Amino acid sequence: MARAHTVAGMDKRFLVEQLEKKLRSLADQAVRTAAETRTEAKTGANRAVNLAKGIGAREEAALADLDAMDLFRPKPLTRGEKIGLGAVVEIESEDGEGGRTLFLAPVGAGQELTGPDGDGFFQVVTPASPVGKAIWGKKVGDVVEFTVRGEVSEWTISYAA
Repeated sequence: MARAHTVAGMDKRFLVEQLEKKLRSLADQAVRTAAETRTEAKTGANRAVNLAKGIGAREEAALADLDAMDLFRPKPLTRGEKIGLGAVVEIESEDGEGGRTLFLAPVGAGQELTGPDGDGFFQVVTPASPVGKAIWGKKVGDVVEFTVRGEVSEWTISYAA
């Protein structure tokens, strides 16, 4: 996990570019798979037609994610500013079992990124995710609750940039 001194002043473009690369790879795979299933669907088999529809929806979602990333330009938070899109946030568990470093992005929930030179791990969360909803609009020092592995946990926001 990256520590506050590691992410302080970090250029978030590094994280954005890394996330874009991962999402582009997923989109490329979805486009290839969609093309293959459309070809199979031409046989008229119901299973192939249904599969092509599902894969086509996945392709559309992947391309929409790339469009969202094209517009995403995170800026540093000023001291005391509320957490929003583009924030790098560190949270510490109330029970002392560790912490997480999060990157609040418009898409890409669940992706894991690394800091420059492989320094630290960043979990991507979105405003729609339970963790993203919990930290949205909060500040350093706030305590948030969300469910981890089926259990409600309390976490303290220890850093945000």
